[in-house]
This record gives sequence, C-alpha cells and structure tokens, in this order.
Amino acid sequence: MLTPVLAGVVAAVVGFASTFVVVLAGLTAVGATPAQAASGLLTLCVVSALTMLWLAVRHRMPITVAWSTPGAALLATTAGVTGGWPAAVGAFVATGLLIVATAFVPRLGDLVAAIPHSLARAMLAGVLLPLCLAPVVALVESPEVVAPVVLTWLVLLRLAPRWAVPGALAVALAIVAATAHVRAADLVPVVTWTVPSWSLSALVGIALPLYVVTMASQNVPGVAVMSSLGYRVPWRESLAVTGLGTVAGACSGGHAVNLAAISAALAAGPAAGGDRARRWVAALSAAVTYLVLAVGSSALAAMVVAAADGLMQAAAGLALLATLGAALGEALADPAEREAAAATLVVAASGVTVLGIGAAFWALLVGLVLRAFLRTPVPGRSAPDGPVSPGGPDVSPGRTSSSAGRT
Repeated sequence: MLTPVLAGVVAAVVGFASTFVVVLAGLTAVGATPAQAASGLLTLCVVSALTMLWLAVRHRMPITVAWSTPGAALLATTAGVTGGWPAAVGAFVATGLLIVATAFVPRLGDLVAAIPHSLARAMLAGVLLPLCLAPVVALVESPEVVAPVVLTWLVLLRLAPRWAVPGALAVALAIVAATAHVRAADLVPVVTWTVPSWSLSALVGIALPLYVVTMASQNVPGVAVMSSLGYRVPWRESLAVTGLGTVAGACSGGHAVNLAAISAALAAGPAAGGDRARRWVAALSAAVTYLVLAVGSSALAAMVVAAADGLMQAAAGLALLATLGAALGEALADPAEREAAAATLVVAASGVTVLGIGAAFWALLVGLVLRAFLRTPVPGRSAPDGPVSPGGPDVSPGRTSSSAGRT
C-alpha cells in the first residue's frame, strides 16, 4: 500500500516543483499582480487536487491532473493583453468552456486533431524557445547566483534525471532565502478574485492558442500515456471535469488544468506498485500532496518575486529544456513538413503582436497557409519525387503518437 502512496507524492512534488515558476511567469506576463499570480498558483493546486480526486475515486484509476505547463509558457511569451488582467481572466474562462464543449461536441476534438502534428509542436517549440534562452543570458549577466543553479541541474541530470529540475529550483530558492527579504504577510495564502472581461484580441490571442496547446500537448498525450500503461481514460468525462475546473478557477487566477502526461507515467506506471488495481491510490496521494503544496504556494510566489533578476527565469528555462527538445524533434522530423514547421516556430518565437493578437495565433496561421501553399500542385508541373506525408499523425485520443507523451 505504501508504494502507490509514495509514487503519488513524488508525482505531485516533481510536477509542482518543475514548473510552478513558469506558471507565475505566465500569469505575471498577462497582467497579474504578485498577489493575483500567487492566488492563481494556489487555485491551480486546489483545482488539480479536487478534479483528480473526483476522477480517481469515481473510476478507481490513477488519473492525474495538472496545470497546463505549455499554456503557462504560452502566457509567459505574451506581450501584454488588450484589457489587461481582467481580459486574460476572461480568456481563461473561455478556454475552460472550449474544453467542456469538446467533451460534448466531438467535432471540436476533430478540429484539434486536424491540426498537423508538426505545426502544433513547432508552435509549442517557438513559445518555449525564448524562455529556454533565459539560463544562457542570466548565466552571463549574473554568474554568481545563476551558476550554482545550472551546475546543480547538470549534476542531477547525470545522476538522478527526475530530480534535476526540482533540485535546481531548490537551490534557486535557497539562494533567494539567503539573500532576499520576504515579508511575513506575503507568506499567508490569499485568494484574489477578479471579475472577468472579454475582448476579441484576448479571445483570439490567448484563449484559442491556450486551448490548442492544452489539448494537443497535454490532454491528448495524457490519454496516450495512460493507454500505453493499460488504462482507458474516460475521455469525455475527463474533459468535462477539467474544463469545468478551469472555468471555476479562472476568476481567482488559474489559467487551465488538464490531464497530466509525465505525472501520469509516474503515478500509473510500475513505480506505483505491481498491483495495477491499487495504483489509483497514487492519484489520491498526489491530490492530497497538491493540497499541502497549495498552503505553501504563496510563500513560494513571494520568494520568486524577491529573487534577483534572472535567477528564477533561469530555473524556469532549465525546467522547459526537455520539452523544447522533444517539440523540436517532432516538429522537424518530417522533411515534407519542415519549411512550414520552421516558419511556425520562428513566428511563435518572435513574440510579435499584430492587431492586439499574440504571436502563437499568427504562428499557427502562417504555418497552415504555408503548408497549404507548398502542397498545392503547380499547373503543368509534375509532382515532386517521393511521397509527401499527410498532415501529421492521427492525434485522436485512441490513436495518439506515443512520442507526444514526453510533454
């Protein structure tokens, strides 16, 4: 019985520690104050825990839920939002509603699946690239505080890869604790409520890309990981529950929750014990651990705010490096898709805002248009030698490429 409990604790701690800095950076980038960002982190922990408890107890299955890390990275590269933080909150609500709608309108899921896999991964890689450059810049500008973080990550990556990112973040927080002043009042968890507003630019520039990356890079791979471990996830109910959770948590700062991928492998795999029928206990312990972490989320958020410039950004970049590598490999793997994928990547990485709409939307649009243009036959010209691959693998829940589960 102890084995699945420990597996769930590890899954929650690794998932939280590896990316909570990215969540704070993303919420801050779209207009949240430090208090609102801390509230968002707390909310995401609680909503993840409650939705996980519902699914695990109801289905006796180790279904794990987490926040959308690619979605947080997307927010972190957003250069302002028309309407400010209330408009961003409105976009979070819209994202949750889209996820709920996907549970009941299969056509929406089909539209996400129809996006070429190479372009979806290229968009994600472009979003991640600026964040992953942060450790390089910070190491040059502030080597005395950033070097210990990078060295810790490097050593643990060699000796204990699972703990490389949490270890690096622990060192970064230790440096903050030793060098910065944090007020006691900032350590108390507080939920901050925001009345949402809606703007077309926020809906198109935030809600739509956030929905796409959450579905394509989290929910679909999460189902694939569980399927590879012998579990059939209740797809429609999982989308409905996590979508409603996203809506419920949006006004207090949570951007999106979804089925976990990496955490799913930790809680539902052999590390959770030999008895597959008892592994659902790992999801219970993960949920309880998230509730415990929620209590300390405000303190961690306050430490991030008090950190030296570049320190926590460097830790966040290291946390996303593996995801960037996987996204690049999948985006550029097919030579027939490479030009369109490369164009998608560079537009997403540019961070441009046009008509108040962020780069992620334009990146996907440019990639789709270029791909269609390159595939349109030229009159009077024979087709190129060799087969032209179709639009990426089928990413429907039942037939997802296993490589997607590395997100």
